[in-house]
Amino acid sequence: MENTTARPLSDVNGAQKTQTGALITLTSLFFMWGFVTVLNDIVSPHLQSIFNLSYKQTSLVQVAFFFAYFIFSIPAAKLIDNTSYKTSIIVGLLTTGIGAFLFIPAASAASFALFLGALMVLAAGITVLQVAANPYVAVLGPPKTASSRLNLTQAFNSLGTTIGPWIGGIFILTATAKSSAELKLLSAPALQAYKVEQASSVKTPYLFIGLLLVAIAVVIYFLHLPSIPEAQKKGNTHGVSLWKYRHLVLGVVGIFVYVGAEVAIGTFLIKYFQLREIGNLPQVQGAKLVSYYWGGAMIGRFIGSAILQKIKAGTVLGIAAFCATALVLTSMLTNGHAAMASIILVGFFNSIMFPSIFTLGIANLGPLTGDGSGLLIMAIVGGAIIPLMFGALADMPAVGLHHAFILPILCYLYIAYYGLSGSRPREVH
Repeated sequence: MENTTARPLSDVNGAQKTQTGALITLTSLFFMWGFVTVLNDIVSPHLQSIFNLSYKQTSLVQVAFFFAYFIFSIPAAKLIDNTSYKTSIIVGLLTTGIGAFLFIPAASAASFALFLGALMVLAAGITVLQVAANPYVAVLGPPKTASSRLNLTQAFNSLGTTIGPWIGGIFILTATAKSSAELKLLSAPALQAYKVEQASSVKTPYLFIGLLLVAIAVVIYFLHLPSIPEAQKKGNTHGVSLWKYRHLVLGVVGIFVYVGAEVAIGTFLIKYFQLREIGNLPQVQGAKLVSYYWGGAMIGRFIGSAILQKIKAGTVLGIAAFCATALVLTSMLTNGHAAMASIILVGFFNSIMFPSIFTLGIANLGPLTGDGSGLLIMAIVGGAIIPLMFGALADMPAVGLHHAFILPILCYLYIAYYGLSGSRPREVH
């Protein structure tokens, strides 16, 4: 599937053209998996209403999705080692498409368990895409500008996460959702019929997503993507342990807490805006505000791409994490518009965190880059565990949804430490 006669990136003639074409192709992938991932923020409250779930039960949507990263990241890294980045990207696209198609039988059966299964297959495909595409972008050019380059492609990922809540809110959320009290009054057949009717709103969006992903896979099959032999493990590397790279190990923790904090906030924003003391907003209107949260990340990544050309990634990461901490604390301690505005602004400072932690984590790994990427992407399982902890806190009467935000604050404080100190490359002997 890979053209074995392709010139490596070090070939000066036409290298810039090849890199630009590859970046444009990969940018479409970043957009797609951003769009698909953020739809979880719309699906979560929708399923919560349909199946009358608690906050903790609702967080199982993110658990199913992000736990797949933990399961499939290392196999994805091995797939890259045994085939190529291009082959792995195609496999990831087709698997993601299958996951999207599985939403149709899940909706027809109105089964929460089937929805969770579909989400896990969907996420398995995105895991392969992440493991392949992130390091591919990072090594497509000079190491000095790796963070800037990855921030730029991640900006289009954020474009997907910005558009997703608007489109998802229109097609998936409905104004006819019944309250918990109304659901209890329905007979068993009537309740099942209601669930099937409400769940059917996901069919068209996910059918379209599945078809589009398959189409992109076909296009990429016929495209030339440059080989990166220096970033792909070939031959004997036994005896070389990833765990001796301290900046990688601490980066794994950084990805874990970053994704956990970002997903926990995004997952419960619609319900947060529904609180009487915060916004008292209906779900459809709340979904539009979620777009501003992810839109801030998009703007921040475009700006961050330019800033990271001039300032070290670790410094920018530390400052952004401290700003995010202050904003979450503000939202937790205030009500009304102040609480809403401050939590939405967190998205802007989230922007540069993932690409910066990622490029800092894989720095100086050479032929172990693919395996290091697998570890970092595996840490995205934080998007399963931290929202679950957040939901459990929100269900506690003594804490509640408003004050459960203490958990993301702790996450951002660690990220500040990693950016300013822990990310400096040091080997552990």
